[in-house]
Amino acid sequence: MADRAAIVTGASSGIGLAIAKVLGEEGYGVTMAARRPDKLDAAVAELVAEGFDVHGVAANVSEEEAIQHVVGAHRERYGRLDVLVNNAGVGFGASVGEIQTKHLDMQLSINLRSIVIFYRECLSMLQAAAAEHASALVVNTSSITGKFGQGWTSVYSATKHGVVGWTEAMNKELASQGIKSTALCPAFVDTPMTDYAKEHVPAEEMIRPEDIAEAIRFLLKLSPACIVPEMMFVRPGDSL
Repeated sequence: MADRAAIVTGASSGIGLAIAKVLGEEGYGVTMAARRPDKLDAAVAELVAEGFDVHGVAANVSEEEAIQHVVGAHRERYGRLDVLVNNAGVGFGASVGEIQTKHLDMQLSINLRSIVIFYRECLSMLQAAAAEHASALVVNTSSITGKFGQGWTSVYSATKHGVVGWTEAMNKELASQGIKSTALCPAFVDTPMTDYAKEHVPAEEMIRPEDIAEAIRFLLKLSPACIVPEMMFVRPGDSL
């Protein structure tokens, strides 16, 4: 059984996959969760081939039962949780008069509601890890739009503001127990989710998923007393 273990959501590609790889490099056993089983199986196979202790749990994290399934499968395999990465997210652009309710609900449930439920379901394992080594870590993927509201992606922006607010609240509630929370707030990252913007911001000028993953490595190495509530990633040319 791994000495340290982590859960990463949205782990089948992009930022989540890069983070899962860094955690594997740092010796963590990793539960990788994502919605599409085919993509997830391929991602898991890639990291297993590199010698990492990972396994996949297909789950739509908009559903409470699916989140509970992920946490239960992780507990059964590893029996502990030192790092939780709430990375799953979706975004739909629309002017306010054209917002579709189904897209509104998806963004609220996946981008924000799922994070709240993951904290609740993982709390006992995080508390046990913090009691052991005083430094359990939760990382929540927000966005630069969670710091600076954007039109057209207004619902996405609102959910990501919520992620920042939730992260700050969790530090006030849980930091004294040794559970630290950080919200990552990057500008454009070169993933399929930002394909819509690549006509205006070339992929080579965007942040790489590996850049975000290195931030996780940095957070893992901080002193237990250090709390980083938010980390911003902005490159020259990125539009706010």
